Amino acid sequence: MSFLAWLGITKNGESLQVGDVAPDVSAPDEEGRSVRLAGFYHDGLTLVYFYPKADTPGCTAQACSLRDGFAELSARGVRVIGVSADSPAAQFCFKEGHRLPFTLLADQEHAVARAFGVRLMLGMPNRQSFLIRNGRIVWRDLHASTREQARDVLRFVELER
Repeated sequence: MSFLAWLGITKNGESLQVGDVAPDVSAPDEEGRSVRLAGFYHDGLTLVYFYPKADTPGCTAQACSLRDGFAELSARGVRVIGVSADSPAAQFCFKEGHRLPFTLLADQEHAVARAFGVRLMLGMPNRQSFLIRNGRIVWRDLHASTREQARDVLRFVELER
């Protein structure tokens, strides 16, 4: 085993590019129900955002940015799905504790992160975001903001009009 693999740093290819087909992958949500991402891709826009760990300062700021901008995002047809390697129970507590109005996926097996080409560090996904329309990536942010995530997505949606 290499030193990087021992640290949990993995990379199964490059992150998805704009224009790439979005992965059809499933993971349990915060209540343990299996969620298939492809079911969200063909109606409006879907934001799939990755964060390292629930209830940490940066991840909380990112989630709360999306919570606070949720009405405006929804009005523009954007659905939000958060993904981390946390357990369903941890995702449930994070969602309830911060009143997050969107789905959180528990990607403990890293299937979603690997499908999107998101790097892992110590078993946690890097902070990245992907916006999907009609099954294809239309925007990506490989260094997603913590406090301005909703604004960054809305800026793209407005430019696209």
